[in-house]
Amino acid sequence: MQGRANEAEALSRETIDVQKRVLGPEHPDTLSSMSRLASAYLSQGRYKEAEALSRETLDIKKRVLGPEHRDTLSSMSRLASAYFSQGRYKEAEALFRETLDVQKRVLGPEHPSTLNTIVDLASAYVSQGRYKEAEALYRETLDIQKRVLGPEHPRTLQAMIGLAGSYFYQGLREQAEALYRETLDVQKRVLGPEHPDTLNTMLSLAMAYNAQGRYKEAEALFRETLDVQKRVLGPEHPDTLAAMVSLASVYDDQGRYKEAEALYGAMLDVQKRVLGPEHPSTLTAINNLAVTYRNQGRHKEAEALYRETLDIQKRVLGPEHPNTLLSMYNLAAAYALQGHHKESEALFRETLDVQKRVLGPEHPDTLNTMLGLANAYLNQDRYKESEALYRETLDVQKRVLGPEHPNTLITMNNLAMAYNAQGRYKEAEALYRETLDVQKRVLGPEHPNTLLSIYNLGCVAARQHNREDALRYLHDAVEHGYSDVKLMQEDSDLAPLRGNPEFEKIVATAKKNQERAGPPK
Repeated sequence: MQGRANEAEALSRETIDVQKRVLGPEHPDTLSSMSRLASAYLSQGRYKEAEALSRETLDIKKRVLGPEHRDTLSSMSRLASAYFSQGRYKEAEALFRETLDVQKRVLGPEHPSTLNTIVDLASAYVSQGRYKEAEALYRETLDIQKRVLGPEHPRTLQAMIGLAGSYFYQGLREQAEALYRETLDVQKRVLGPEHPDTLNTMLSLAMAYNAQGRYKEAEALFRETLDVQKRVLGPEHPDTLAAMVSLASVYDDQGRYKEAEALYGAMLDVQKRVLGPEHPSTLTAINNLAVTYRNQGRHKEAEALYRETLDIQKRVLGPEHPNTLLSMYNLAAAYALQGHHKESEALFRETLDVQKRVLGPEHPDTLNTMLGLANAYLNQDRYKESEALYRETLDVQKRVLGPEHPNTLITMNNLAMAYNAQGRYKEAEALYRETLDVQKRVLGPEHPNTLLSIYNLGCVAARQHNREDALRYLHDAVEHGYSDVKLMQEDSDLAPLRGNPEFEKIVATAKKNQERAGPPK
């Protein structure tokens, strides 16, 4: 496949060379060929080349066709997409806005091209973590599309998917699920059950299940989607590979690490052959495999893969691309898991400095790195620094993501851990309770994060020598599926309970849970 792509590129270049010589560099056919090649570069993950060719084409079109010609506007949108793919969201947003302003004036606010650009702009908002603005834009687009194109038009359905995605990223998983289901019902009837858009929505719905801890439902839907994609699109189609990634992630979340590792490995072999070893999707697959190693406690192997990915990303995507920064974050986390807290802190700091400048101080990735840095402080017993950074992160998350977002709840849990480590048990208990109440309502009583909060309440009770409450919380946790036997056996908080027959029964139940679900992360 990669060889045929190279042949196609060579032929496209040869065609452009002939057209430039025979028709001239400013002829419409020449410009069309250049635009097609720029689009091909985008699809191959060759973003710098796509940007350069899009710029060249745009400059000519502005001069020859004029700045408001439809073809000029298409090139502007393509260049903005090249920015977007490189993680240069601010530049992409600015150019999408510029394009949109002209389209509204020249084509009209309800023209399909105008509506497409609104969706692109909303995607730029999502990538910057500006979910509320994205939601508003998707709603605006959706209202127009329903009226102009009809409620069952493919573009209308795409806007519904975008709106559902904005719900998902805000942690509104039930609302996202409902809208995915509504969209899917229409797509199956209008487009057919095997249409690529239908299959992509099935994947999104399965991801919503997975995020709610409904792993069996997620796995079943991923498998159903994957079976159709293999038959309809082929086993090496990018959408098929994306479904394999999603299925492997469900294995990972269930602790079925060997199955996840096997699937990631098989997929990686295909991606290297089909897309090339330096394609962004291939690098993401390497990163996913590293995560599976990490979850199995194979931290050295994980670290080696993170380093490999990071070296390529810095060269191919650039040192400030969001994917590069994510690999830096993962490498810092790998250091922490190996007890290299100074190295972890240094890399978290370096990553955070770039993210604040490139993504902004309120971007979800920036906030995750702040959380990682706070954890590094906590691991070094620097309680006051960790507490201050947890509080700072939490304040932003509550405002930007919302008080019930899963990431907000994780930070609340970690702040309670900092209280517990300082012996401030009453404050820790109160915050764990507050977190747990929201988690039960938002994530459900059997979600892993919910179970962890119940377990942590047991730890706080044990610390205060409240044996009865400690055993009650731990019993509740294992009855709902908690399975981290190793932590229960080694956690110093639970030392007062060891040797207690009731505690040993609880550990035995956790072992049974572990045997059913696989070892915990």
